[in-house]
Amino acid sequence: MGLIFAKLWSFFCNQAFLAGPTHIHYRVAILSGSNSRGTSDDIICCVPKPVKVISHLTVLPSSLSTVGFKEHKVIIVGLDNAGKTTILYQFLMNEVVHTSPTIGSNVEEIVVKNTHFLMWDIGGQESLRSSWNTYYSNTEFIILVVDSTDRERLVISKEELYKMLAHEDLRKAALLIFANKQDMKDCMSAAEISKYLTLSSIKDHPWHIQSCCALTGEGLCQGLEWMTSRAGLR
Repeated sequence: MGLIFAKLWSFFCNQAFLAGPTHIHYRVAILSGSNSRGTSDDIICCVPKPVKVISHLTVLPSSLSTVGFKEHKVIIVGLDNAGKTTILYQFLMNEVVHTSPTIGSNVEEIVVKNTHFLMWDIGGQESLRSSWNTYYSNTEFIILVVDSTDRERLVISKEELYKMLAHEDLRKAALLIFANKQDMKDCMSAAEISKYLTLSSIKDHPWHIQSCCALTGEGLCQGLEWMTSRAGLR
């Protein structure tokens, strides 16, 4: 135990030096299924609030957190201002984190019921989308975040989606679409977005669309549950 705490202390003391020019962050959130709240019809979020108990939410180097576990790589993509980073940190901290446009990527490990997901949140600005494919290798899950109020750019989301699905490195990836900002007036429903994106035509990739609100966490738990069930089949 002394060695583990020594490693932890060394890791925490060096955190200030980990943020580089590419804005990459790496942390681990361990989510306990026993902390789920609500029912299948009324789930706010299964991510526990941060507490000072290491088994609920902790920050660990990957060498200490993932020994003996298979890690499932996830990329979180979508246009700028869709809510990708907000969703990632709802998973991690169960709270809203004020964000700025992501330049590069944020990397976090989320553990749900002993299933480890390494999530890469990738910047969605137009100038960065051409570099998305550099993150595709070994990806098992794609999370596409769609701004349900952004009707004008939904066509761009569709173009980017089918570019990804056609890429050789993503041929075995499962697809989760979050229809975000469902709390906003005049937003498109998940059914409308599904129809516009012609999701029913996707035959080679398992997919699921989930309405959500990143600010409250509503709907995020259901998306994680779908991913966890798919990971169990791999």
